[in-house]
Amino acid sequence: MYRIIDGKATAATVREEIAAEVNKIKEQGGKIPHLAAILVGHDGASETYVAGKEKACSAVGFYSTVIRYEDTITEHELLEKVAEINKDPEIDGLIVQLPLPQHINEQKVIEAIRPAKDVDGFHPVNVGRMVIGLPAYISATPAGILELIERYRIPTEGKHCVVIGRSNIVGKPMSILLSRKSYPGNCTVTVCHSRTQHLAEITRSADIIVAALGKAKFLTAGMVKDGAVVIDVGITRVKSDKTKSGWKLLGDVDFEQVAPKCTYITPVPGGVGPMTIVSLLKNTLLAARREIYPS
Repeated sequence: MYRIIDGKATAATVREEIAAEVNKIKEQGGKIPHLAAILVGHDGASETYVAGKEKACSAVGFYSTVIRYEDTITEHELLEKVAEINKDPEIDGLIVQLPLPQHINEQKVIEAIRPAKDVDGFHPVNVGRMVIGLPAYISATPAGILELIERYRIPTEGKHCVVIGRSNIVGKPMSILLSRKSYPGNCTVTVCHSRTQHLAEITRSADIIVAALGKAKFLTAGMVKDGAVVIDVGITRVKSDKTKSGWKLLGDVDFEQVAPKCTYITPVPGGVGPMTIVSLLKNTLLAARREIYPS
């Protein structure tokens, strides 16, 4: 019988732990963590994410600031704002919500954020530090997945882990983190992608599968061996006449078919998703304490 990895419940526990830490900081007269988010334009998903981050900050006692711009802002103006926040000692963490309008170079903006305030973990300095095992801000989704593996005490040492997807935000960091010499880690990792041949053969040899390619119900029962652990990172919105909203969320895994073969599996929604925002909060707490970059 499979066990559901409940990201919603785990995220609630982590939020309680962070709130308790913030209360201690307040009692000791310390600095309350402060997260700033820059939102450009009116992308629906981005609006939802930023609202969720504001709400989460409020729930744990953080300060939060949202800076909004129309999508007509120039790249130069946006970079100037980033530079201003970099110098502001009151703000511990800064995120620039992606995607940005086409006339703005996203990588340029990511690299303009001071690594010490890059709580999204996207700056090449943080990515590089993570790769060689130095303290770093780990991007929120991989960090959330590690937290779930750890809290459910899922064995990873010596296991074969297959990561499907090679994005900079999930696939690549996940493969590095699960191969590092610690727990969760010590896996033998195979990274698969759209050009991989004999994919089903490879996934059937996996003890742990992280599906992060963004194709609804891509991973089917025939691609999974009995007893596997399956982490579903995908979120695809599809039309549905069975919901009030007229749409529903599907993961990269065909849950109904795959779940009976698993020991552990994350659902969509309610699996990896809720862990993403709490991981961002954890990074902001680390930033306020100057734990990654003491100076």
